[in-house]
Amino acid sequence: MNKRQEAQEVLAKAQAKEKRTKLLTVALVAAAALAIIVPTTVVLTGAAQEKSAVAAAAASPIEGVKDYKVASANHVDAKVAYAQKPGVGGDHNPVWLNCGIYEKPVPENNAVHSLEHGAVWISYDGVSDAELATLKQDVGEKTYMLLSPYPDQGAKIKLTAWGEQLSVDSADDPRIAAFVKKYRQGPQTPEPGAPCTGGIGL
Repeated sequence: MNKRQEAQEVLAKAQAKEKRTKLLTVALVAAAALAIIVPTTVVLTGAAQEKSAVAAAAASPIEGVKDYKVASANHVDAKVAYAQKPGVGGDHNPVWLNCGIYEKPVPENNAVHSLEHGAVWISYDGVSDAELATLKQDVGEKTYMLLSPYPDQGAKIKLTAWGEQLSVDSADDPRIAAFVKKYRQGPQTPEPGAPCTGGIGL
């Protein structure tokens, strides 16, 4: 074998090695990309499916929701007694309650005003710490949401919107998400888009 052939053989081996290195690098990059994309896709698909299920539930009648005809919605300074606990609508205080999470019972006449603006009020009585943590997650950073205790309301958890109310026994009940989806700033809202901040708090 002459020097030219030796040089060609060395060059061929070097090129083959470089090709193998490139293929290995491409394979490793592809594997890493799949390791990231596949779980992300599964997570996104799961989240999308859950969102779709909630939307479908909200589009249909929600089992257990009671509809109430609200006769009036006047602003009054006097204390109003409501037929439901909590009140689902009617005459109410001129100042609304700031939406958010409250650790103590809130002034009902102000909270009803928030319902008029499209808020959903989750009230509870006798829940565990774990259940309360779940309810707080349900409210989270969402606007037009109220969460507060309501002693002697007649159910462990109630969801209230203007003219609508649902009682549930568990913070994990899937109807909670459906109710919020359907009625928060929903079509039953007398004054959609009116503020849920800038009123009063505790």
